[in-house]
Amino acid sequence: MTVQRVRMLEGYRALDLTDERGFLCGKILSELGVDVIKIERPGGDPSRSIGPFWHDDPDPEKSLYWFAYNSSKRGITLALETDRGKGVFRELVNTADFIIESFDPGEMERLGFGYDELCRIRKDIILISITPFGRNGPYSCFQASDLVLMGMSGQLFMTGDPDRRPVNIMMPQACLHAGADAAAGAMIAHHHRRRTGEGQHVDISMQQSAAWFLAQTIPHWEMDNLILGRVGTFRTSSRGTLQRQVWPCRDGFIFFFMIGGQQGVKTCRRLVQWMTDEGMGNEFLQQYEWERFDMANATQELIDRLSQPIAEFFKTRTKKEALDAAIARNISICPLMSMRDLLDDPNLAAREFWVLVNHPELNASIPYPRRFARSSENLTEISRRAPLIGEHNDEVYGELGLSKESIASLRKAGVI
Repeated sequence: MTVQRVRMLEGYRALDLTDERGFLCGKILSELGVDVIKIERPGGDPSRSIGPFWHDDPDPEKSLYWFAYNSSKRGITLALETDRGKGVFRELVNTADFIIESFDPGEMERLGFGYDELCRIRKDIILISITPFGRNGPYSCFQASDLVLMGMSGQLFMTGDPDRRPVNIMMPQACLHAGADAAAGAMIAHHHRRRTGEGQHVDISMQQSAAWFLAQTIPHWEMDNLILGRVGTFRTSSRGTLQRQVWPCRDGFIFFFMIGGQQGVKTCRRLVQWMTDEGMGNEFLQQYEWERFDMANATQELIDRLSQPIAEFFKTRTKKEALDAAIARNISICPLMSMRDLLDDPNLAAREFWVLVNHPELNASIPYPRRFARSSENLTEISRRAPLIGEHNDEVYGELGLSKESIASLRKAGVI
């Protein structure tokens, strides 16, 4: 018997007023089944200028960043600063269950749509606000880029090589942490509303969301008075010795770390046996008593003597060969996957992670991550590509009961 799966939040609606700070929240809700209506200013959201672009054509309708984080949403345009725009937005709020915004603190109030006012329009509304530093506190009115937020959350202090300056992660991270937290907060508030009938205001700080991922650093300080620092390609012991953990291979890099103990002995011996089987065995490695290896007390001379033949061996192997050996020989080795590797990964393919989404305006289909979670009873995946500028104006405003003439009048007046 075939089970008919539905979207778990089918029938709910969210108004998405975010910029790149909060796109991910609406994307997650939309893939859970919420009808997310992305509201842009007339002419399009400035975030459409964020690259890269389809075939390197800097067109607001071809931003791959926009595609990635606004899929499954419907899109309309609306000038919230105008009196007619405010009236239309009030009608939209009447139909909505969630409102997601990423304006600076106080901007929603300035527009006349602070949480108290929204509750007067719909008493059980859930408002999700995403800001750099939260809506209160000494930094609440400060502006911040992703780089600033990653620095002020402690993330940058932990990223890079220990003997060099911190390294920023290429893709923006703070907004993604915040967007995921915002979606989780929206669901918790929704559960509360289902039980009590009450809405609430969810306040998300991007700094706080990014700092949350460093929670493991706190016990080290509290228990050992130790400030964890950057690890990078090499890991540093308390004695200052360095051991490589990221190793070059024929087509990229792999991760491997020599450790002692029962599990370390197994993986190191199996690695040495693999090297021997491939004709690159080393007498010192073969005879070394791996049970005695202790990173905390090993000399740099010993570490280098063990590492050098392993490094030479890894240079002759590909990432796939390392992964195949890790699986077949039960060795703790991990390939560092590129985007091409991910597209070709058999495990992701088996889980149907990738899906081709049609972009008729580009005459092409683009691979997207299909879902962030699998459910036996509910669909959680992309339902449509990201909207073009004002693509669903007629559709959404028609659902409000506006006539074609009224919609045309709003368009002529620059309200939509």
